[in-house]
Amino acid sequence: QVQVVESGGGLAQPGGSLSLSCTVAGTPFRINSMGWYRQAPGKERALVATINVGDKTNYADSVKGRFTISRDKSKGAVYLQMNSLKSEDTAVYFCKVVGKWTNYWGQGTQVTVSS
Repeated sequence: QVQVVESGGGLAQPGGSLSLSCTVAGTPFRINSMGWYRQAPGKERALVATINVGDKTNYADSVKGRFTISRDKSKGAVYLQMNSLKSEDTAVYFCKVVGKWTNYWGQGTQVTVSS
């Protein structure tokens, strides 16, 4: 059994910063890529950033230059550093772990950007 657990998030002011962490625990398996997605109220879940086994990163245009994704392979963890936050970044952020056969999702963590 695999558990994907996000932490971090919370409330930030516009222009502020927050960081998210995601760890994978349970039955070991090969991780091909890890990533962050977000879902705002009334909208579909959308890609924020991904990082693959070769550390190649991919970002949504809306977060390029403001968010940074990184991973610690030894810990089975992925991180998202969010700077220069905007109100439109408000959403529930989900961690996705892509294995060879199965994808796993975390339960989500709320990020609210408001003054």
